[in-house]
Amino acid sequence: MSATGGMKTSNKGEAGGVDSLVIAFDDNRLLTELFGTNDRNLARIEQGLGVLATSRGNKLVITGNAHARNQADRVLKDLYARLKSGQEVNTGEVEGAIRMATAPDADLAQPQSGLARQQIQTKRRVIGPRSQTQGTYIDALMSNELVFGVGPAGTGKTYLAVAVAVSMLLQKRVDRIILSRPAVEAGERLGFLPGDLKEKIDPYLRPLYDALYDTLPGEQAMKGIESGEIEVAPLAFMRGRTLANSFVILDEAQNCTPVQMKMFLTRLGENSRMAITGDPSQVDLPLGAKSGLRDALEVLDGVPGCSTVHFSDADVVRHPLVTRIVKAYNARERGLLAEGTR
Repeated sequence: MSATGGMKTSNKGEAGGVDSLVIAFDDNRLLTELFGTNDRNLARIEQGLGVLATSRGNKLVITGNAHARNQADRVLKDLYARLKSGQEVNTGEVEGAIRMATAPDADLAQPQSGLARQQIQTKRRVIGPRSQTQGTYIDALMSNELVFGVGPAGTGKTYLAVAVAVSMLLQKRVDRIILSRPAVEAGERLGFLPGDLKEKIDPYLRPLYDALYDTLPGEQAMKGIESGEIEVAPLAFMRGRTLANSFVILDEAQNCTPVQMKMFLTRLGENSRMAITGDPSQVDLPLGAKSGLRDALEVLDGVPGCSTVHFSDADVVRHPLVTRIVKAYNARERGLLAEGTR
């Protein structure tokens, strides 16, 4: 029998074999949140792991094959530990816990997963990885001066970079945050949009604002923007600057040209960090133009101080349908490439 975070687990033998796991919880008040409204969290764990979960008072009986039971035990320990520490458990956290437990290299014997270990403290919430790759990415952001986060949409590349930047700002490890994006049209034209230059550019920067407001109270975020402690600006505004004592994030970097990327990378000043995020499969540059992100990944491969983390469709943490959409597009692209080589 083992005990973790107020939970006790024991194997129960039936019909001459061990095919169920009994988990006892020490705080019944947390079970409603753990199980979810109408037990929807339990239903998702059952569906995702192929087990049956039966509630009996403060105990939960998990039935299934041995590996699936161990995965369920790990998921429930992660989620219960979150609740015990005062954090919330929502659908996204359940999906993340399942993803972490079912990863090929998951260590199910650990008392707590990366969800509990690699946490980012911000004003509004505590943020942890929802996949093994996200955990690797957080480690890289914490320990390297330049990090490339590369992969499909919905994998948390920008969100986690902003969260780490906010955390470092709150810890006084940097003096300011600079968030940037290339203002490249995806089928539209800036000139046709109404308003002045700021009003034309702001829609391109909105995803950065969204991540910022999710990690800081609105009033504090606005105060930081007004004081210059937090700067959100198009890539073109970076030319000629030296960005010292800063956490600098360049989002949608696949839409930079090689010249723009070199300009941006050489802005790095003393005691600063950079996070470069992008999806090489979604380039909106003119046909035939080389992506600055792809070029930088080639040039800086193996350079000390640089780290690259590659995300895949398995790391998509948005709605489960987004994962299926990304996989479908990737499958079609692989098919087209295969046809092109015939």
